[in-house]
Amino acid sequence: MKAATIAQLKKELQFKSQDDIVQLCLRLARFKKENKELLTYLLFESDSEVGYIETVKLEVDEMYADININSYFYIKKSVRKILRTIKKYIRYSGNKETEVELLLYFCEKLKNLKPSIRRNTTLLNLYTRQLDYIAKKLPLLHEDLQYDFGVALEKLRE
Repeated sequence: MKAATIAQLKKELQFKSQDDIVQLCLRLARFKKENKELLTYLLFESDSEVGYIETVKLEVDEMYADININSYFYIKKSVRKILRTIKKYIRYSGNKETEVELLLYFCEKLKNLKPSIRRNTTLLNLYTRQLDYIAKKLPLLHEDLQYDFGVALEKLRE
């Protein structure tokens, strides 16, 4: 079965009643965890972006606390998982400010991780790639935010 385009779906949804759309959304949420998470964000958390960011930061803190630091192999696996989770939450939000703030927080936590990431090339490369990515995103933000996030970025580059 070939999936319809977004334009086709939009046209078809315009002809559906509100009850039908609610039923479609609930059925869609039942099939995949990401669909349910996105729907949760859109319904409950999109009104308060600051609260959403704080919730994600708390989850990231918990994930960093759970990292097995006995081996760099396990550290790398865990850090990649954390980054994947953050990228997923960034996709839900779609807000550039949220993206930069969460990635800066990720890099800050990674830099302060013990044992140091400086002793592992893979982790150091992942860290610098994220810093470069943040630097590319900064010009898209408001000037005041550019300055604030730029200062934080420079502090992380030291």
